[in-house]
Amino acid sequence: MRYKIIYDKPGRLRIRMGQNAFSKVQGRGIERLFTDKPWILSAEAGHTNGGVLIYYESASRKNLINLLDSLKIEEISTINEDSAIDELDENFIRSFSVMLCKFFFAKLFLPPPIRAVLTLKNALHFWSRGLLALGQGKLNVDVLDATAITTSIFKRDFTTAASIMALLRTTDLLEDYTRKKTKATLSQSLALNIDNVWTVANNKNILMPLSKISIGDVVRVRMGGIIPLDGEVVDGTALVNESSMTGEPLATMRKVGHSVYAGTVVEDGSLLIKVKTLADNTRIQNIVSMIDQSEALKAGIQSKAEKLADTIVPFSFITSALTLIFTGSLTKASSVLMVDYSCAIKLTTPICIISAMREAANRKILVKGGKHLEMFALADTIVFDKTGTLTVASPEVAKVVAFDGFTPDEVLKLSACLEEHFPHSVAKAIVRKAEAENLQHDEEHADVEYIVAHGLSSILNGERVLIGSEHFIFDDEGVPLSDKEKSIIEKESEGYSVVYLSVGGRVAGFICVNDPVRPEAKDVLDTLRSLGLKRIFMLTGDGEAAAKNACEALGIEEYRSQVLPEDKAEILRSLRENGHIAIMVGDGVNDSPALSCADVSVAMKDGADIAKEVADIALLSENLSGLIELRVLSNRLLERIHGNYRTILGFNTLLLLLGIGGVITPATSAVLHNLSTLALSGTSVRRYEG
Repeated sequence: MRYKIIYDKPGRLRIRMGQNAFSKVQGRGIERLFTDKPWILSAEAGHTNGGVLIYYESASRKNLINLLDSLKIEEISTINEDSAIDELDENFIRSFSVMLCKFFFAKLFLPPPIRAVLTLKNALHFWSRGLLALGQGKLNVDVLDATAITTSIFKRDFTTAASIMALLRTTDLLEDYTRKKTKATLSQSLALNIDNVWTVANNKNILMPLSKISIGDVVRVRMGGIIPLDGEVVDGTALVNESSMTGEPLATMRKVGHSVYAGTVVEDGSLLIKVKTLADNTRIQNIVSMIDQSEALKAGIQSKAEKLADTIVPFSFITSALTLIFTGSLTKASSVLMVDYSCAIKLTTPICIISAMREAANRKILVKGGKHLEMFALADTIVFDKTGTLTVASPEVAKVVAFDGFTPDEVLKLSACLEEHFPHSVAKAIVRKAEAENLQHDEEHADVEYIVAHGLSSILNGERVLIGSEHFIFDDEGVPLSDKEKSIIEKESEGYSVVYLSVGGRVAGFICVNDPVRPEAKDVLDTLRSLGLKRIFMLTGDGEAAAKNACEALGIEEYRSQVLPEDKAEILRSLRENGHIAIMVGDGVNDSPALSCADVSVAMKDGADIAKEVADIALLSENLSGLIELRVLSNRLLERIHGNYRTILGFNTLLLLLGIGGVITPATSAVLHNLSTLALSGTSVRRYEG
């Protein structure tokens, strides 16, 4: 396709393909095509003029130009789904246009007596809101607005009263539109998909794409897994965390005959679920519910803003009364009532927060509430899990060592058979290695139990099979280890992360996993230090040698090795008790207690479902640099909110003084006040550049 570059700035490119170059649905396809690329942050296509605005990672400009040069209209998929955002835009434009036409028609063509009657009729809405607030014992913005309108009507200045009401309706319309649009955009950005699920047929577990599941199929969800579809439990008992739907943090027992819902997480146990519905709406509704809940998770700064706004209103009445007493001018007193600090404060602060959440979603970061962004900005300490978090999400098996009575292939095959059910990076590495060695690991064992202390347990041919860490196998489970076996472990495992396998109460062998640090990790940590995070910890269940090697490579001075899940949580509690605001970053089931204890927690993209459920924030890209973007975004959010405070205070105080001095009329004061509120609302929605 031909295109012309209209605007070119690092990280931002606007092109134009010409009028009618693509249709509305093709425009959505273009947006999807671009945003599917990990280095493109967002794309907006306008079918009317054929324009596309693209935000991308600055270092990827060449990739972007190559993509544009290869773009062919016939290869663009058309997305015909109903767009809630398009509908919102159209409804807003329609409502605003109708309101504007009514106002100017009445002003230009209706005689004064009829305009006066219409003004009184329209005022009833604002009077009822004001009286309702007074009836509830509140002296708020509704009372202030009703009083300002009443004062203008009392002076028989119906034109000013009508103008005030028109501006207030415009403000309400914009507020409603902004909230709905940001929430709709956010819900689209947060659409998370489950690709594959375990089904049970003819006593066999089969991994199948979710798209091929039919009503009546039976799916298995084990501990730490997310329930993919609504259904009924037909076998098993489990504790299910349903907070994504109910908001209740405590897990609920679910057993045969109980209904379970998509998006909830199995915390303990295993379930066989008969699928009842396949509608994508199940997943989408959970996301929308989460967004509504997220907005309720207000940042402390937002709660303070609302309290401040409500506190200011009585002072507006006092100032107006004093102006009337000392000047004797009802016009000047009315001008004071036209100035409302609280309206702008209440409106712009939540808009800033929702806009920042939407921006985070565009950058592939899921934030579950405004308060989590605020805490991320205020944090002075960050704590990392090691495996799968600071180290690569795809580690590799370096060697497999078997002890007497077992072969390396047997150790690897059995380990893969157990590990394939749990979404951890080391487990995936073991499964990949078995596949590469063409080892068929069909299930012959009983159900797998995850023991939240470091390992898995099952029964094979009447013998108990264990796989996990050194602490789990030898300390917790008491598996004996001979001097010869100790010597082999010390010699072969140095510098590696090690997973041990025990069969029938004796050690069968161990797997050495090469778990190198992420290539971007050191730069990310250095940047986080420069952004004000003073302390960086690493916690791991790995041995001392592997932990020390990772910390030396990353420049981390504070770390703990061979840490149990409950120890991680206790360390987070201790940091908080000592006055630190701490971030926890993790990916595994065993990280979930620590994630729950942190001031704000972050889960990695490839982490366990329960970790992503418990965490306040989830990275939807594999790169740790999302933490930098979070810190910068949250800092700029607070800067924008405080900047709005200063602007609101300064501009409205100026209007107040001009009104008291008689320099401007009440109508002018109302117009300037409402226009400034609209302008601040508009600037609060703008992108957080950089």
